[in-house]
Amino acid sequence: MDNIKPVNFYMRILHRYIGFFLAGIMAVYAISGIVLIFRDTDFLKNAKQVETILKPGITAEELGKNIKVRDLKFTKTEGDLNYFNQGVYNNNTGKVNYTVKKLPRVLEKLTQLHKASTKQPLYFLNIFFGTALLFFVVSSFWMFKPNTNIFRKGLYFTLAGAVLVLILLYI
Repeated sequence: MDNIKPVNFYMRILHRYIGFFLAGIMAVYAISGIVLIFRDTDFLKNAKQVETILKPGITAEELGKNIKVRDLKFTKTEGDLNYFNQGVYNNNTGKVNYTVKKLPRVLEKLTQLHKASTKQPLYFLNIFFGTALLFFVVSSFWMFKPNTNIFRKGLYFTLAGAVLVLILLYI
């Protein structure tokens, strides 16, 4: 009976090795999360000029769907030319000249991984990662014995973090 280890012993071991295992993916999510904060700006994006031919006489909504620009609206029309924020569409010929701004390929891949949905083949990795992070939250309460000062201080920090989350949710 003397060699039965307490739960906190096993939680510490699991917490440590799962943490080491997931260090890389946590860095990916941290970097892509920061980059996603700036997704509505041109921060780190490279501009690329695109020229293509579409069906003549389409609406702004159809044009937006074809060139993958949300909420595309024509800002002005001069003869056959319809101008929009990213470029110009020739209503008579169907020719479109526009600028696309994209993140560098590596950052684009990182943000796609961060925003994965069930339509993407590797979405189960996001579920695994989310579950692992939840494990970290729970297992951190077994890192120190409950009757110690450091555990009590940890509970105060947990309470402060919970209050911060509530404040952020209601701002």
